[in-house]
Amino acid sequence: MSDVVSQTVGKSLPAPVVTIKLPAAFHVLTGGRRQLPAEGDTVREVLAALERVCPGAQERLMDQEGAVKRYVNIYRNDSDIRCLDGLETKVADNDVIWIVPAVAGGSETVRVQEA
Repeated sequence: MSDVVSQTVGKSLPAPVVTIKLPAAFHVLTGGRRQLPAEGDTVREVLAALERVCPGAQERLMDQEGAVKRYVNIYRNDSDIRCLDGLETKVADNDVIWIVPAVAGGSETVRVQEA
């Protein structure tokens, strides 16, 4: 059996195979793997495939309404899916889906006064 997560039940053409790149917080769910292959026609289908292999993944990514949580960024290749078609963004063979936790905060500038 293939190591690729399949989403092709009842379809005539196989779905694209993409690579999901995961942050360190997910490594406990994936047995330490930093990336996983998955099939799906859209980002939503790819994330559903991820959930089947790594139960609990969607709970970390999605809110109760099924939207991507505010502090999670998902990219198809180099493009934030929020600037594309969101979870309905189409994927193609060999695309990379990056899951990146948002980084908040910043640095304060400290002024040093000369005496």
